[in-house]
Amino acid sequence: MDSDVKVFEDNVIAVFGSNDAVDGQDEFQRAHEVGKTIARLGYQVANGGYGGTMEASSRGAKSLGGRTIGVTCSIWKSSPNPYIDREIKTATLNERLETLIQAGRSGYVVLNGATGTLLELACVWELMAKKLMPRRPIVCLGDFWDPLLELMARERPSSAEYVCCVETPREVAKHFTSLMAG
Repeated sequence: MDSDVKVFEDNVIAVFGSNDAVDGQDEFQRAHEVGKTIARLGYQVANGGYGGTMEASSRGAKSLGGRTIGVTCSIWKSSPNPYIDREIKTATLNERLETLIQAGRSGYVVLNGATGTLLELACVWELMAKKLMPRRPIVCLGDFWDPLLELMARERPSSAEYVCCVETPREVAKHFTSLMAG
């Protein structure tokens, strides 16, 4: 694994997801396909670096020769998943969140998750809505986040323009320009 220097190239998409999914589950398979889609477009995958859908998206990217970044945190004793090329170890949860957001220089894909994934989604959404960071795609996969997105669109209609939902991993590609075309 490469060092934990926090410099990111422009061809990185951050994938937010859960540590809970296991190989063979539908959510794991969808995340694996997302990783493949991102790699096929020529982007690197950045994620939290551990198991579940983080491992699945890394494994998918690696299956097509893609590069992966895992942003881990020293508060947990877990090792990064074996599909990580570059580990960036952070000291705190806030530093991890900030690093994951910085890594996603080309955008974000949001998979099903719990409060950690919600935090990641809410943070990038808020930073863009407040124009505190450049606008980048935020793509939610599936209908898991629909109730939240509908609530926000109803309460703050202008916020809805920052996040979109797609049904399949293949549709994720529509929101990112292929780097392989040129």
